[in-house]
Amino acid sequence: MHYNFAEFESKWQKTWEANKDFKVEMDKDKEKYYVLEMFPYPSGKLHMGHVRNYSIGDVIARFKTMRGFNVLHPIGWDAFGLPAENAAIANQIHPDIWTRENIGDMQRELRRLGISYDWDREVATCMEDYYKWTQWIFTQLYNKGLAYKKKSPVNWCPSCETVLANEQVVNGLCERCDSEVTKKNLEQWYFKITDYADDLLADLDVLKGWPDKVKTMQANWIGKSVGAEIDFELEGLDEKMRVFTTRPDTLFGVTYMVLAPEHDLVDKMIEGKEQKDDIIKFRNELAHQSEIERTSNDTEKKGIFTGAYAVNPINGKKVPVYVANYVLANYGTGAVMAVPAHDERDFEFAKKYDIEIIPVIKPSDDSINLENLEAAYVEKNEMMNSGEFDGLSFEEGSAAVIAKLEEQGIGEKTVNFRLRDWLVSRQRYWGTPIPVIYCDDCGEMAVPEDQLPVKLPKDVEFTGKGESPLITSESFKYTTCPKCGKKARRELDTMDTFVDSSWYFLRYTDATNENEVFNFEKAEYWMDVDQYIGGVEHAILHLLYARFFTRVLYDLKLSPVKEPFKNLLTQGMVLKDGAKMSKSKGNVVSPDEIIKKYGADTARLFILFAAPPERDLEWSDEGAEGSYRFLNRVWRLVDEMKDHLGDGKLEIRNKDEKELNFVLNKTLKKVTEDIEGRFNFNTAISSIMELVNEAYRYKEKYKDDLNENLVGDVITKLITMLSPFAPHITEELWMNIGKEYSVHKLQWPEFDEKALVQDEVEIVVQINGKVRDKIVVSTSISKDDLEKAALESDKIKAATEGKNVVKVIAIPGRLVNIVVK
Repeated sequence: MHYNFAEFESKWQKTWEANKDFKVEMDKDKEKYYVLEMFPYPSGKLHMGHVRNYSIGDVIARFKTMRGFNVLHPIGWDAFGLPAENAAIANQIHPDIWTRENIGDMQRELRRLGISYDWDREVATCMEDYYKWTQWIFTQLYNKGLAYKKKSPVNWCPSCETVLANEQVVNGLCERCDSEVTKKNLEQWYFKITDYADDLLADLDVLKGWPDKVKTMQANWIGKSVGAEIDFELEGLDEKMRVFTTRPDTLFGVTYMVLAPEHDLVDKMIEGKEQKDDIIKFRNELAHQSEIERTSNDTEKKGIFTGAYAVNPINGKKVPVYVANYVLANYGTGAVMAVPAHDERDFEFAKKYDIEIIPVIKPSDDSINLENLEAAYVEKNEMMNSGEFDGLSFEEGSAAVIAKLEEQGIGEKTVNFRLRDWLVSRQRYWGTPIPVIYCDDCGEMAVPEDQLPVKLPKDVEFTGKGESPLITSESFKYTTCPKCGKKARRELDTMDTFVDSSWYFLRYTDATNENEVFNFEKAEYWMDVDQYIGGVEHAILHLLYARFFTRVLYDLKLSPVKEPFKNLLTQGMVLKDGAKMSKSKGNVVSPDEIIKKYGADTARLFILFAAPPERDLEWSDEGAEGSYRFLNRVWRLVDEMKDHLGDGKLEIRNKDEKELNFVLNKTLKKVTEDIEGRFNFNTAISSIMELVNEAYRYKEKYKDDLNENLVGDVITKLITMLSPFAPHITEELWMNIGKEYSVHKLQWPEFDEKALVQDEVEIVVQINGKVRDKIVVSTSISKDDLEKAALESDKIKAATEGKNVVKVIAIPGRLVNIVVK
């Protein structure tokens, strides 16, 4: 028989779907296992990164099912977002139509891969039955005081007359028209994630199944700092500058202050001063730069003296106030006390603008010249030039300075976080409408639950201009106030798409519930997600927001768990020619083409075999061809031996059969451990390949005298072990050897410990550390006999002829090293 993958892969896909083989329900008598890959954006085409992600999850899902777990393995679509809106503008097609067509295309591609999804739980974030509950969750945050509105700057293209996302700004220019992008202040909605900063940071320690790298990235993003907030009075103004510092021990070394150019105090300081025009121009120039650019270490530090002075509260010294590009209005207090002697950034700025530098920390290294510092001394050490605090250590000095500030009412000990509140407003159409109404009489209010969902209107114009296409919809803009019945206005912003993906894993537990966001009992059974799989690029935002949402829902007694994901696997990228696949580089490999040429099982097998899942994978056409040849070898092996499959008591007749049985059980042990604990799919597949090689050797040697019970054991376990990786061919082979449907419903086999005990072992023989031979000896051989066996090897005799054997080092069970001169 020929391995005709095109004929049977679609057959089994239809069979699985017709039988609903992967549909699951809550069953409290069975232990659950929830495996989830991050759901995709429906761009229209799968790429090889998708294939890798979903193949990893499918191996785990199929394996855990065979281990007796009740496995939840759902799929859905992160379907709102900017690309659909851009397509609407470019092609004059409604985003809803574009998105649904793409979902349909990607559904077909996923089914062709044979992924074991419970399609009855499919969700799409753009569907009303999903975003109704996203809006409902928003109202819960609103009622709890965790959703609020305030003014903040957005990217604005004056030519397109539209708000731009950060990714639409390229080198300070609009990606659509190349016009200079400016900043515009708009009222926008935020979620108060900072209320949960401490908990989100502390509970990273609970996540034992997460990579340390990801936890470190989240910890750094949250950025907890302990220090002090200090008030500096502004000379001639009835105003104070409040700064946060982690180094209150350096307060005596402050020689200037810095404000973000956008800070509210700046306009008051420069009014009537000669610096006003220059500072306004400077501020406008900075509007074209991203926050990352402004704060980068590589960016030149620039500033302008405001003409104003602040007073250091600890010693009464008057210091100049500057505006500078490296201070941001929305980070910390938007103001910085500058200590150039002990901060690299401040030192660079002070040198450039010839500002005084006063050392206040004594170096531990006597070679450092305090009179002429060549660089900032940033170490924490003994205080100096600090009056009554001289001689105190960092800890003692910081505590003493804070105590004095608190005593005088001019400062206080504070914990600060780098984490900012989550800006969720988007001036877009294709997103979840924010469910808020504004009434001139009754004020601002959340849309009542019985009026949800607030549906996206169809009567909109996609012009690419204006703050949001929703402004063009008269039917959407105005509504009736739920309280007084008068005419009212709707909120015209939609939500950040990260909101949609921050709770979808909970919806999967009860995906078709029309009456509540999800049933608590069902969520309690399925949550938390036992294994979450996705790219490391989501390490911060998506994973942090999902943790925040789950915690809020837990506090609202809606979620049964505080943390959503027990274990996290961040798979590497799929590369071609050493680079990430992209159309512009011309190195894209289409999964569709690979499946047509080799079949879905080959695509899955190669991408799982080529590298460990957490590492980047280099695509290789030769590697895919190799995986295809291996599956052909398996097909031929089973086909040639299917008439010799016994199922009686296993009796080992000779040394070769003992070796084949050993390799079989060694492989089963390794595949089990590699899938279950380490996800080393590449080494699991490699061991299966070794088993196939051993089976062929045995077949060729004993083709007229096969041990049919051993052959039956090898073939059935080979098909079973291969089934999570290559589900179609194994289903077909299982049928071909006369077994009942389906191989995927089998219980995973156990290996035989007794078969792993060997009488003989292969020993490496080295001469001066280089391998010269391998010998097979008894596992119970003595050290003296092992030395003798090594020296009697023909290869070793030839290699040592005429040489003086100085020493023989024999390690039973491992190696022999012969030292010669």
